[in-house]
Amino acid sequence: MARVFTEGRLAYGMQLPVQSQSTLYAEPWEGAAAAADLAEVARAADRAGFGYLATCDHVAIPRRLAGPMGTVWYDPVATLAYLAGITEHVRLLSHVAIVGLRHPLATAKQYATLDHLSGGRLILGVGAGHVTEEFEALGVDFGRRGAVLDETLDALRAALGPEEYPEFEGERFSFKDLGQLPRPAQARIPVWVGGSSPAAVRRAAVRGDGWLPQGDPRDELPAQIARIRQLREAAGVDGPLEIGAITEALYVGEPAWDTGRRTLTGKAEALAESLRAYRALGVDQIQVRFRSRDRAELTNQITAFGAEVAPHLND
Repeated sequence: MARVFTEGRLAYGMQLPVQSQSTLYAEPWEGAAAAADLAEVARAADRAGFGYLATCDHVAIPRRLAGPMGTVWYDPVATLAYLAGITEHVRLLSHVAIVGLRHPLATAKQYATLDHLSGGRLILGVGAGHVTEEFEALGVDFGRRGAVLDETLDALRAALGPEEYPEFEGERFSFKDLGQLPRPAQARIPVWVGGSSPAAVRRAAVRGDGWLPQGDPRDELPAQIARIRQLREAAGVDGPLEIGAITEALYVGEPAWDTGRRTLTGKAEALAESLRAYRALGVDQIQVRFRSRDRAELTNQITAFGAEVAPHLND
């Protein structure tokens, strides 16, 4: 089992704008943005040395949630495949794919093809999902989504492995003598499990290669990380586990506008010092996000972070 990023060094990635537009975090300019804006942001992050670009996953949003969530949710496989063709180095992360909504062979076909076409840049981030109507519309039992996800992950380990004819036998899914080519470029697709509930934490510990917390504050991370390590040891799971964290909103430099009281702003060295604290907590990779008023400001922030902040993250 190989790590995605170098052990002992704090890596950094970002959730892309435009592709998901919840009112909880989307900037006003994203509403009128298009594919060209998404592409320029992705290219800027690729040039700036970002470890990954991430996209979300929702099939359909019910009217009752359309206010806070919006209905703009790009398909992650289509989006990441598009970005694979216009970037060179950056990893491609689904954060997170609700893989329990789909048969594991269908999911494996999509993500194996994506990994093959991108030259082995996929990180498969997965989560249980939370929108009841979405599950009902697709004929999946929302109340059993945790158990479905567990079995789906086990099935995906087989279906995304090296074998042309993978085999799996479970309670809900079984397959053999069904060939799927192309195989992924990576010998083992890294699977990062998202979520901060007790069930998600256990799933990350037992079935994951990494953990993607759901916005846990800094002071809550040490206990969560300790719990994951305890569960992993108790289950006899060997190999590295890459721990993530979502940072506070950032702005490199002194903004000339109100970026919000919780936004970290200031000189690059000061921002880097604050972010280095995540490494001390046991975090391996941070997902950063920037306040911006338009695409140009965001790409400038990405460039400044890569050039001025990132070199000090591992001082």
